[in-house]
Amino acid sequence: MSIVNARMYAVNAACKADWHALLSTALADARLDWPIIDFDTPAPLNALWARDDLGAVMMCGLPFSRRNPQPTLVAAPLPAPERYGGRPVYCTDIVVAANSPYRSLEETFGGVVGVTLPDSMSGAVALRAHLLPLRERRGARLYRATVGRLVNARGVIDALLDGRIDVGPLDSYSHDLLAAYEPELVAQVRTVASSVWRPIPPLVATAAIAPDELTRLRGALLGLCDEPETAGTMERLRLAGFAVPDPTDYDVLSAIAQTCSPSFEDL
Repeated sequence: MSIVNARMYAVNAACKADWHALLSTALADARLDWPIIDFDTPAPLNALWARDDLGAVMMCGLPFSRRNPQPTLVAAPLPAPERYGGRPVYCTDIVVAANSPYRSLEETFGGVVGVTLPDSMSGAVALRAHLLPLRERRGARLYRATVGRLVNARGVIDALLDGRIDVGPLDSYSHDLLAAYEPELVAQVRTVASSVWRPIPPLVATAAIAPDELTRLRGALLGLCDEPETAGTMERLRLAGFAVPDPTDYDVLSAIAQTCSPSFEDL
């Protein structure tokens, strides 16, 4: 039986419960009796994404673009905040502690940069791609040290507040979700730069799903924005709806990673 999971964007227990409720509605509308499973931290997301029984699971766009055979793209979130322009995109927000003296990204140079995981698009690869031109322009290393394995947006924020790092990356949609569910936490960090927009992590399937099941599931997800009973949940999730982008839109992520080493030792 195919499984369902939205851990990638379940930033806390309340957010996880809202994703569970929303996806339960979509599954019921699609007449699919698939279980929504727990796969909480510290279980590695790569272990989830390696499974062959995924029916609708949030997956980072980079492993989606690299996996062979490529998973089926079910649908992608449309974040509601205005900056997304109603598109299935996201970026990397580069943040510092709100009480730090830094007012620009350049002012953090010489400090300590944090990253999440080497194969994370938003938490490592996109940050490195954003910093490389600045490194080349400066002609010298940007940071004296790197702290890695911060795992996710919360780990980056914790490291900033603990003083272990001076600057770090946040998946922009995770950032917006944390701002919605834990505004006091997010008020303690400040954005000093953002990367370019890229395709947002989609819901994917690795299981053999019948074409009519996929059609029903996509239709149910795309129709959630028209259901009055889900309006409050979607508002809390900062979600305008879902779209079905072309899977080839994600090829750019693999291309960036191929030309952009995950190491920060030279930055």
